[in-house]
Amino acid sequence: MKIVWSPLALDKISDIADYIALDKPTASLNWIESVFSEVEKLSSFPESGRIVPELSSDQYRELIIGNYRVIYKQFKSEIQILTIRNFKQLLSPKSLSEK
Repeated sequence: MKIVWSPLALDKISDIADYIALDKPTASLNWIESVFSEVEKLSSFPESGRIVPELSSDQYRELIIGNYRVIYKQFKSEIQILTIRNFKQLLSPKSLSEK
């Protein structure tokens, strides 16, 4: 299954990596690698993430990677990564970026 990153998700991963790099550049690179590695697993196991608890739809799932939530939606032939957020932040439908 194809994985597609939304512009919002790419912006978020860049912002988070920049923030981590302020303190620990190596940790920032390791974090980016772990996010892409975990997300890549979704191509084989698209339902491995849990349902996003604060949304009233089972179409949205999330992977928890360290202190961050990778929010995604599965379509027939692809998985769209919508956004990345700190695990303490609640999610609203307005904060999602879709095609």
